[in-house]
Amino acid sequence: MKNIKYLVVGIFFGIVFVKAEIISWFRIQEMFLLHSFYMYGVIGTAVVVGIISVGLIKKYKIKSFEGENITFEAKKHTKGQIYGGLLFGVGWAITGACPGPLFAQIGSGFLVVCITFVSALCGTWVYGYFSEKLPK
Repeated sequence: MKNIKYLVVGIFFGIVFVKAEIISWFRIQEMFLLHSFYMYGVIGTAVVVGIISVGLIKKYKIKSFEGENITFEAKKHTKGQIYGGLLFGVGWAITGACPGPLFAQIGSGFLVVCITFVSALCGTWVYGYFSEKLPK
């Protein structure tokens, strides 16, 4: 029961994703074909909100719900991030689904997305299996 807040927030975001048409394969296709600014606007707004949120967390030393300090660690950039981003983008363009809206798509009755979900699980397993062997 202590994690019920995450379920409530997840359901809320799912409803927002459906109402904002973020889960629409057509909207995603429009974005990748550069026919519409809509999804870029949504993603850009999320980036701006994230930047502001991180800034506020750092400035006011906001703690988590459990009272723990929130820390941000600098990350080293590698070529693998570029390859991974390209692979992610190609998969997103082909399937019309990324991990965020994936569950909202399934919950909305787009059951063909279950194939994408299983593929994502398999890809995650493959990455976990080979991650130590991949170039750093």
